[in-house]
Amino acid sequence: MQSILAVDDSPSMRKMVSFTLTGAGYNVVEAVDGEDAYEKAQNHAIDLVLADQNMPRLDGIGLTRRLRENPKFKTIPILILTTESSDQMKQAGRSAGATGWLVKPFDPNRLIEVIQKVIR
Repeated sequence: MQSILAVDDSPSMRKMVSFTLTGAGYNVVEAVDGEDAYEKAQNHAIDLVLADQNMPRLDGIGLTRRLRENPKFKTIPILILTTESSDQMKQAGRSAGATGWLVKPFDPNRLIEVIQKVIR
């Protein structure tokens, strides 16, 4: 079973994402912010990271950068799921190494579709 690290400082958003992903047959590891996510990524076999952008301690782009610096996470897909939709933010995400950018509120079917496209 493939594991997805779902990172969001909003408990209700984590629940919704988790519910959607487990319903589609994924194992979900939840994290409350970028720092928590980075720690959990070290201790779990993760196939994809789904991260919010605006979080305390370490935001989505910061987390993406930090994960990409580690050879273990060079090729793992990282999707940013956020309310931020500006091209500047998307560009910043891409240059940090994000695989894709999804805007909240998310469509569960679309989320699964995108994950299936990028995960191996």
